[in-house]
Amino acid sequence: MNVIFFIKSLTIDVSKYTIKNIPGSSGRLDVISRCVLAAIIGNNRFEKNLQIYLFLDRYGTFILDPKNLDYNTFPKNETLFTDYFVDLLQKGNTPKKHQLNPLNPIKTSKISMTEAIEYFQNLNYNIFILKEGGRDFLALRKTILKMDNLLFILGSQEDKFLDSKELLKLKIPTISIGTQSYLASSVIRLLKLHVLAL
Repeated sequence: MNVIFFIKSLTIDVSKYTIKNIPGSSGRLDVISRCVLAAIIGNNRFEKNLQIYLFLDRYGTFILDPKNLDYNTFPKNETLFTDYFVDLLQKGNTPKKHQLNPLNPIKTSKISMTEAIEYFQNLNYNIFILKEGGRDFLALRKTILKMDNLLFILGSQEDKFLDSKELLKLKIPTISIGTQSYLASSVIRLLKLHVLAL
């Protein structure tokens, strides 16, 4: 089974970044960092057949595929990951990218989330939007577990993209993890527990 997570954020801005106040100085890059770590880190290894795409309005699209990363040097805590990722964002468009940054192998793209969704639809991925008020994931779990290729889209509370006409046109089913509100990183962990357990 192949699993992909899409995360979109309008707010990330590292022009005034300071490690002393990551949430306030980065537009909540800490949330993105937690999602990445929740997605690709397993038990003393990277998760297999799992990728995460980050769609950051100011910086483009970043594709994290563990196959391209070195687990031994990968920053496995939120502060370290954020600091290296900020370095990548700030220097990624210049030839003087920090040579020792373990996140250098992360691929970048100019593809929009809509274009990426259409691309994976053409590859016959089963795509779901995670959203409060969607159909109960647990009720659909047996059906979902029979699917080979899964893609889950997570947004943020301030992001109106999940309710946009652009996305509604693609007719993607919405699901939710129960009636309780969860952090995006917790949603990812819960999905992994159910989907990758097999």
